[in-house]
Amino acid sequence: DLSYNSLSGTIPAALGSLSLSTLATLNLNSNQLTGTIPTGLESLAAIDTLNLSNNSLSGTIPSALGLLSASTLKT
Repeated sequence: DLSYNSLSGTIPAALGSLSLSTLATLNLNSNQLTGTIPTGLESLAAIDTLNLSNNSLSGTIPSALGLLSASTLKT
């Protein structure tokens, strides 16, 4: 859980290429993240919850992340 940590900058595109194949939850809400949502996050195959809400992200949600259920993706 990385929420409420005053993280700033962009979400690294390489995050999806790390050995996180069993990561179930990625909670980055309520930080100061900017930029777009990297398409690399689609490789987080076991992700159950992806919470990016309450940041200053821009652009569209990558189409591959659109395959996640609404309960999984919180923007």
